Amino acid sequence: MTGNNFSETAMGGASQLWRNARLATLDASLGGLGTVESGAVAASNGRITYAGPECDLPAELAKAEVVNDCEGRWITPALVDCHTHLVYGGNRAREFEMRLEGATYEEIARAGGGIVSSVKATNACSVDELVAAALPRLDTLISEGVTTVEIKSGYGLNIEAETRMLEAARRLGSLRPVRVVTSYLAAHATPPEYKGRNGDYISDVVLPGLDAAHAKGLVDAVDGFCEGIAFSTDEIARVFDHARKLGLPVKLHAEQLSDLGGAKLAASYGALSADHLEYLDESGARALAAAGTVAVLLPGAFYTLREKQLPPVKALREAGTRIAIATDSNPGTSPLTSLLLTMNMSATLFGLTVEECLAGATREAARALGLLGETGTLEVGKSADLAVWNIEQPAELVYRIGFNPLHSRVFKGQRTNS
Repeated sequence: MTGNNFSETAMGGASQLWRNARLATLDASLGGLGTVESGAVAASNGRITYAGPECDLPAELAKAEVVNDCEGRWITPALVDCHTHLVYGGNRAREFEMRLEGATYEEIARAGGGIVSSVKATNACSVDELVAAALPRLDTLISEGVTTVEIKSGYGLNIEAETRMLEAARRLGSLRPVRVVTSYLAAHATPPEYKGRNGDYISDVVLPGLDAAHAKGLVDAVDGFCEGIAFSTDEIARVFDHARKLGLPVKLHAEQLSDLGGAKLAASYGALSADHLEYLDESGARALAAAGTVAVLLPGAFYTLREKQLPPVKALREAGTRIAIATDSNPGTSPLTSLLLTMNMSATLFGLTVEECLAGATREAARALGLLGETGTLEVGKSADLAVWNIEQPAELVYRIGFNPLHSRVFKGQRTNS
């Protein structure tokens, strides 16, 4: 089958070819964005069999069952959102309104706002209700070329509700053409009944809840929030030790509001990522680099909270730390469901380059999930996860605000824009 337009019925199992394209492969061995002018991508059974100059395309791959003429459009790896809290009940729009009217966080908390309100709303939801609430948020990400999404628990704060959140996340991955990676985040906050008893909460809820969720196959990684308002490094270490016994990788919310050494702790466990990092120091950046732990920057929370402390991008660069970016989509501090806007924010607020933003939402985001061998670049053997864009240059993906130039989205070799 050949033609000038993309096939709406192309299946991932068919041999396919995308030709007459410009590629930003993000293949690190090529340098920069791994750009290939006059390029082509071939795939079979949902995996890339060629990505490079069209003039070098093997003859047998040119005879694909489905040939798509890209008409000079750009192809990048599909986008990866490596840090979200996409599953939750309710919203905090009234709390946002109260802040605009001058209420303090303390006043909002006394009125039942903050994370307590999200926990209450989430606990009241069934799995079906959590899925129904999350689908519009997921669909918005998908519409921008995202094919891989990490989803955390953390708004249940009891074993049953944390499990329901993870079950909802898994369900989302079966209802939409998207790769969902789950993170167990019961060590997100301490529920009111355990106020002042973090250790008991970890013993009674976090660790047995992890065992229960892991036994059901619901956990891909274990996360925590290391901060003065959450958990100490010693408390997080208990959670990480348990994750290690279960053979699960770890990641950590660290150094968002202060420097407690969370990033160094994460690095000492070989964590996939440490996220937020506004208060990270140079030694922390070096520790992340040495461990191969990805620094995930989250401009949505920085923007929403009107923070002033910028993440130490210069120190991360000098240390050679890998940098990813993500939406941090959540009901309170980052109600953001646009990875394209996240790229613009990362450039405008944090000073990342176009290359850093694009790599941060593809290659490095995949690395932050332990999935770089599967997705995040256009390389032979990887999943055929592609985004085809109506742009003249890759910088447009970072430069524009509130504009979606996606032409088509391909997941595991199948075009699916919804």
